[in-house]
Amino acid sequence: MSALTTDLDLKVPVIAAPMAGGASTPALVAAASRAGGLGFLAAGYKTPQALSDQIDAVRAEGVSFGVNVFAPNPVPVDVDAYRAYTRAIQVDADRYGITLADGEPVEDDDYFEDKIDLLLASPVPVVSFTFGFPAPGVIKALRAAGSLVVLTVTSEAEALLAVDAGADLLVVQSSAAGGHSGTLTPLQVPAETPITELIAQIRHRTSVPLLAAGGLATSADVAAALRAGADAAVVGTVLLRTEESGASAPHKAALADTSRGNTVVTRAFTGRPARALRNEFIDRYDAQAPIGYPAIHHLTNPMRKVAVAQADPERMHLWAGTGYRHATEEPAGVVLSRLANL
Repeated sequence: MSALTTDLDLKVPVIAAPMAGGASTPALVAAASRAGGLGFLAAGYKTPQALSDQIDAVRAEGVSFGVNVFAPNPVPVDVDAYRAYTRAIQVDADRYGITLADGEPVEDDDYFEDKIDLLLASPVPVVSFTFGFPAPGVIKALRAAGSLVVLTVTSEAEALLAVDAGADLLVVQSSAAGGHSGTLTPLQVPAETPITELIAQIRHRTSVPLLAAGGLATSADVAAALRAGADAAVVGTVLLRTEESGASAPHKAALADTSRGNTVVTRAFTGRPARALRNEFIDRYDAQAPIGYPAIHHLTNPMRKVAVAQADPERMHLWAGTGYRHATEEPAGVVLSRLANL
C-alpha cells in the first residue's frame, strides 16, 4: 500500500472529482469515500456558509473527504468586448424575458479568503486548488492545520511550479476533462496531450504523488493512467448521471442523448476554457466570446439558471469530458467499483 493510499485513506485508487455548480453533493462525496475512494466537495460558487453546511453534512457521514477551492487567477475582461458580448447574447436571454447585466463587469474572488479562514478554523483532511496556486503562507497554514494540500496542473511546467510551491500531491488534468480547465494560463487552451503521456512526462520530473484526471471513464482508462505513473485516478463526468449527483435533470438527459456529438472546448459561458457538449449557444457565440473570468460567468449565469429551470439544454452549460458516453444512471459506488475493476 503506497504512502498516498495511506495518507488519503484510499482502498481503491479512484477519486470523485469536485464539480462546482451543484453536481458534487455531500451524498456523492460520501458515496465515493464509502466505495473505498475519496470524494471532494466543490467550494466554487458557494458562499462560505453554504460550504460550511456541506462540510458539516459530510462530516456527519463519518468519512474522509476533501474540499476544492478556486484559487484567485482572474482574467479581467476587456470592457468594450464585454459590452459587445452582452448585446449579442441578449437575443438568447430575451427568450426568457430576462435582461442580462448592464454596466461594469463583475470581478470577484469567489470569497477566497473567507473560505480559507473556514478551512483553517475547521480543518478537513484534504484541500485542493484549481485555476491557480494560493500564496505560500496559505499552503503552509493549511498543512500546519493538518490538511494535505493538492494543486491542479495541466502541463509539465505547471507541475514543477506546483512542487516548488509546496504541494503534497498534484492533480494532473488533461484537456479531455469536462468543465473548466485548471490551466494557470487561461488565455491559452491547453494542448490535447493524452493523460497517459502527461502523467509519464511529469512522473519523470518529480516523486510527488500524482492524481490523473481527464477523460477517464472506464476501468481500462484508470488502469492505463496507473501504469503511466499515476497513484490514483480522478473521475467526474462518469459520475454526473449517478443517483447521488446534483447535476440538473436537463444536464443528465443531455449526457444520455445519443444524438449528441463530440465535446468541445469553449469560453462562451464563462470566459475561461471549459469542455462541454456542443449546443446552440456554443455554436452561435463561441467565436465572439471574450476571454474574461469570472466576468463572463456572472454575465451568462442568470440565463443559464433559467435555461435549467425550463429544461432548455441549448442555452445552458453542459459540462462533459470526452468519455461522457460512459456516464450511467446507477449508484455512484457501483460506478467507482467498476472503474477500480473490483
